[in-house]
Amino acid sequence: MNRYPFWKYAIICIALLVGCVYTLPNFFGEAPAVQVSSAKASAKVDQSVQERVLVALKAAGITPDVSTLENGSLKVRFDNTDTQLKAKDAIQHALVPDANDPTYVVALNLLSRSPAWLSSLNAAPMYLGLDLRGGVHFMLQVDMPAALTKKTESLAGDIRTTLREKNVRHSGISRNGQTIEVRFREMATLESAQRVIQDQFADLQTTSAPDGADFKLSATINPAAARRVQEQAIKQNITTLHNRINELGVAEPVIQQQGTDRIVVQLPGVQDTAKAKDILGRTATLEIRMVDESAEARAAELSNAPVPFGTERFLERNGQAVIVKKQVILTGENLTDAQPGFDSQSQEAAVHLTLDAKGARIFKDVTRESVGKRMAILLFEKGKGEVVTAPVIRSEIGGGRVQISGRMSTVEANDTALLLRAGSLAAPMEIIEERTIGPSLGAENIAKGFDSVTWGFVAVTAFMCVYYMLFGVISSVALAVNLLLLVAVLSMLQATLTLPGMAAMALVLGMAIDANVLINERVREELRNGAAPQSAILAGYDRAWATILDSNVTTLIAGLALLAFGSGPVRGFAVVHCLGILTSMFSAVFFSRGLVNLWYGRQKKLQSVSIGTVWRA
Repeated sequence: MNRYPFWKYAIICIALLVGCVYTLPNFFGEAPAVQVSSAKASAKVDQSVQERVLVALKAAGITPDVSTLENGSLKVRFDNTDTQLKAKDAIQHALVPDANDPTYVVALNLLSRSPAWLSSLNAAPMYLGLDLRGGVHFMLQVDMPAALTKKTESLAGDIRTTLREKNVRHSGISRNGQTIEVRFREMATLESAQRVIQDQFADLQTTSAPDGADFKLSATINPAAARRVQEQAIKQNITTLHNRINELGVAEPVIQQQGTDRIVVQLPGVQDTAKAKDILGRTATLEIRMVDESAEARAAELSNAPVPFGTERFLERNGQAVIVKKQVILTGENLTDAQPGFDSQSQEAAVHLTLDAKGARIFKDVTRESVGKRMAILLFEKGKGEVVTAPVIRSEIGGGRVQISGRMSTVEANDTALLLRAGSLAAPMEIIEERTIGPSLGAENIAKGFDSVTWGFVAVTAFMCVYYMLFGVISSVALAVNLLLLVAVLSMLQATLTLPGMAAMALVLGMAIDANVLINERVREELRNGAAPQSAILAGYDRAWATILDSNVTTLIAGLALLAFGSGPVRGFAVVHCLGILTSMFSAVFFSRGLVNLWYGRQKKLQSVSIGTVWRA
């Protein structure tokens, strides 16, 4: 009657095994480490950098525990903090000879002490949030009207160029806020311009009206295109922030969109608010200049000889010097987009740039007059310039679309496009909220949160064991399994555990035991009504299931509402809350019934069950 088939016990065993494996990393603690990441998007942290680091450590007489290269950064683990500090100085001296122009960021970090066999299974501990590890928190407001205004200005220039090419005469083009106004002397000319704009600019919607003796055509960005512009502005700003925060060497920064126009930035472990603000507010500029092809410039490229008058020396990615003229042809203000792609002729990886109307006109004139010469694209950041690429101009380039190619891998094309596209912010941002949490407060929060979960678990299990006897013990084991599975799922998802998340864990313990209370009381009720023990167990689980499901589903709906509409700490609470409900339904019903069936199910002539005092009517 009360027996589980073999496959159900197999599911329970597999769930317990997976739960144990993915919960274990959270008990090994963290080891001091040094993290090496790139300070510039063009600098790569690869195997050659790893070899340089190991050589530098060997020369300093330091033996690391382990070094791993993953996700574009190198992490080297050590025994203690003293060795960690010595290693940081040795690595800093080897990789960053010039502190004013760092190519790599060498930062202190903490890594899990999990053994290799756990790491090979992708078993890793949960991330600790800002309130548990300490750090700084910023809420940034993105100026969306400025992004739309910038797009409108670009479209106004494109309309002016297009109407000139189509020989459509107008009396003037102006921008009024986020509206482009074009005036005409005749209605027929206005209609011709309206057809051109509708054909060439799908993102615009137009209206016409008389304007005194003239006629006025108004064009605005349609709602769908406006949403795309805003989404692109948020996305580009988040990408730019990622690039900038790499310089801080933060192990697990949290940079995420909140709402339609806000970005949350959390930097665990960072205590220097001024430094963080400087990084977030940093700007980068793009410049296009011509390369000096003279004999003096060639000689200066191959040696440290003085550069010719009116030129400057910059370095390419591979360290090769390039002598460029000081005259700036175009800047990043004329660049509207940069996307990776492929050369249509050679099928090599390439980067496709899109210029605005003014930039397209200048670029067309310069390339027509400079066929066969080299043009350098430079990125300036914190006063330091770097040559991203210096291709040879093969022919006149018009239409505002530029292609950069030549000995470039797909990864390099993506990185270059990202560098050009995210060199500066798409829209201005303002810090509207700022918080700093000290590391000592984070450690105290961890201790208090752990104590709350532990004592809550002890209190609940003590009550259950006293009040429900053996069934209470089984319920307590099921509660422990619920906690095990919850931590395992959070670790598998690499969720960030916050203080509200630990509060949700304590709440889940109380909610999870509620299902076992319903089952135990239902079994007691069946026994009081004179049912046989085996029948009481069967009826208790079957008839309590509907009530348990209803209560958990309604609570899950509330948790999903918090997850969908909440933000920050509320979302951290909601994630643990929702996952805890799902794991509690498995442990409180499926797992606990398996234990009861294992203990009582094989006894054919069962006379009584240990479920506490049962009063008969």
